[in-house]
Amino acid sequence: MKYVFAVLLVSFNYFSSCSQNAPRLDNANIKSRFTKIERMISMRDGVKLFTAIYIPKNTADKQPILLQRTPYSCQPYGEENYLPQLGPGKLFAREDNIYVYQDVRGRYMSEGSFEETTPHIADKKSDKDVDESSDTYDTIEWLLKNVSNNNGNVGMYGISYPGFYATAALPNAHPALKAVSPQAPVTDEFEGDDVYHRGAFYLMDNYSFTNSFDYPRDTPWKSYPRLCNQQITDAYTYYLQMGPIKNANKLCFNNKSKIWNEYLEHDTKDAYWQARDIRKHLQNIKPAVLVVGGWYDAEDLFGSLKTYEAIEKQSAKNNTRLIMGPWTHGAWARSNWTKFATSDFGLNVNDYFQKTEHDFFNYYLKGTGSFDAAEATVFETGTNEWKQYAAWPPEQAKSATWYFQNNYTLSFTKKNTNGVDEYVSDPANPVPYMETKGAGRNNEYMAADQRFASARKDVVSYESPVLQKDITLSGPITADLFVSTTGTDADFVVKVIDVLPDTTVDVNKKNIGGMQRLVRAEVLRGKFRNSFSKSEPFVPGKITEVKYELNDVAHCFKKGHKIMVQIQSSWFPLVDRNPQKFMSIGQAEESDFQKATIKIYHDAKYPSALKVLQID
Repeated sequence: MKYVFAVLLVSFNYFSSCSQNAPRLDNANIKSRFTKIERMISMRDGVKLFTAIYIPKNTADKQPILLQRTPYSCQPYGEENYLPQLGPGKLFAREDNIYVYQDVRGRYMSEGSFEETTPHIADKKSDKDVDESSDTYDTIEWLLKNVSNNNGNVGMYGISYPGFYATAALPNAHPALKAVSPQAPVTDEFEGDDVYHRGAFYLMDNYSFTNSFDYPRDTPWKSYPRLCNQQITDAYTYYLQMGPIKNANKLCFNNKSKIWNEYLEHDTKDAYWQARDIRKHLQNIKPAVLVVGGWYDAEDLFGSLKTYEAIEKQSAKNNTRLIMGPWTHGAWARSNWTKFATSDFGLNVNDYFQKTEHDFFNYYLKGTGSFDAAEATVFETGTNEWKQYAAWPPEQAKSATWYFQNNYTLSFTKKNTNGVDEYVSDPANPVPYMETKGAGRNNEYMAADQRFASARKDVVSYESPVLQKDITLSGPITADLFVSTTGTDADFVVKVIDVLPDTTVDVNKKNIGGMQRLVRAEVLRGKFRNSFSKSEPFVPGKITEVKYELNDVAHCFKKGHKIMVQIQSSWFPLVDRNPQKFMSIGQAEESDFQKATIKIYHDAKYPSALKVLQID
C-alpha cells in the first residue's frame, strides 16, 4: 500500500524517492548519459506541478517517455542532483529512454491541494474540473511539445500509491499513452485496500502512515515532518493501551491530520469512498496494461486483482495482462526474491518478472522485441511454479465446497450433521495477528504459523483429514457462514491454512513439522454483510448468514498435508477492535466495548462452508 514502515516493508526506497527500489548504479554514470532538467508544468486550471526530466545525451534515436507520478517526492531536488537509477527496474539501466518523475498535485514541490486518492471526474465541464487523469494528460501534452527527440510514445508505471496514479491515467487517456503498468495499485480503500478491509479499519497501518504522510502544509516544500514522535516497541500493547481509536488525536494527531479524520468520519462506503473507487471508471481502456501484484502483499493485493478484473469486465477490447507472484508489497522491484518467511521458491522469481516488464515497455513504446505474455501469469505456491492461463480465474477451475463438520472437522462432501461451535470474543483480549511482538506490521503474518491462534479459546479451527492427493486452488475463496452473536455487531476473520507434515523443514533446515502456515485470510465487519454503503445491526441470538469473498489464491495443498480453516472475531492491532455494539466505532468510548458469544452453525439448514475454485 501506501504505508511507510522502513523496517518492515521490502524497502523504504521506493516510497522515499522515484527510483522505485531499483538496483543502484554509479551516480556519475547517470550524469554522463543524461541531462536533468526541472520544470513546473502548468495544468489546465493553472496549478503547476514539479517535474524532474532526465533527457538522454545520445540523440541518435528518438526515445519514448517513461513517466512516474508520486506523492512520495521526486528527490533529490536540484538539477545538479541525480537519481542513482532510472526506470522501473535493473533491465532499464542502460537504456536511453526519457525518464520523467513528477510530484503530484498538493505534494512536496508541486502546487495545489492534495486529495486522498483523488476522485475521478468523468464528465468534465470546465478547466476547473481536474483529476489525476487530466493532470496526467496535461503533463504528457507538455512533455511531447517541450522535450526534444521523443518518439511520441509514453509509458507509465508505479508501485502502491504511484500505482494508483498509473491506474488513474487510464480513463480518457492521452493518445500518446501506449503502455501502463499499475503495480499493487491502491484501488478501493474501503472494500480491500489500505484503509478498510471489507469495512474493518486497518488501525496499525493507517496510524503509522498518517503520522508520516499527512502533516499539513501551506506551501510547496521538500520534506514533511511527522505529526508526533511516539516510540513503539510492542504494537499490541501500545494500541490496546491507546483505547478507542478516537484517542489517536489526543495521543498523536491533535486534529492536524485531514485524512485521518476523513477515514474515521467516513466509516461506511458513502459518497466519499464511492467517488474514490477508480474501478467503475476503467471503461474502454485503450493503452496496453500490465497489472502486477503479490500473493503476500499486505497492502494492495485486493487492488491488483480488482484492477485487472474491472478492466476485463468493462473494456471488451482491452489489452491487459495480469502477473501475480509470491511477493510482499513491491518486492518484484528488488534484484532478488528467492524465499519468504519459511518458504523457499527454489529460484529468483524476479528474473522472470523483470524481463516481462522490460519486454512490455520496449514492445509497446519502441516496437522492439516481442511481448507474448499469457493473459494471466501466476506463481503457484506449494508447487513453486509459474503458471500461464488464458483467463483469471482459470477457465478450468471448478467450483467446490468445503463444509464445517462436528468435532471441528472439515469435509469436502456435504454430510447431514447437526452442530454448533461457539467462542467468546473479548475486546479487552483480542486475538493477535502475529505471535511475535514488534513495533509495526510484520509482512510475514501473511504466511505465519497459526498454532498460537489454534491454542486460544476464542478461535475455532476446522481441519481436514490427511490429503490423499494434491488439491489446487486458483481464484477467489468465499466464506459462507451461518452465525449468531449476543452483540449487535461482530467482526469475522476467516483463515485458510496449509498444515504441514510432521517431517517438514524450512529454508534454514529448521523442523517446522505440524506448522499451520497461513495461505489466505480476510476480515469482514459484520454490519456490512449485506451492503458496504448501508450498515445494519445483528439481532442478538438470531442465526444470520455472513457471506463474503477473500482475496484470490494460487496454491497447491500437497498430498500428505491437511487443510485447516480458522474463524475468529478479532485480529489486533492489524484491525481495530470492534466494540461488538452497533455504532460508529470512531466515536466509541471504552465503556462501549463488550464481550460477545459467537456461534458458528453447521447443519443441513445452516451449512457453514467455504466456496473455492479447484483445478484437478
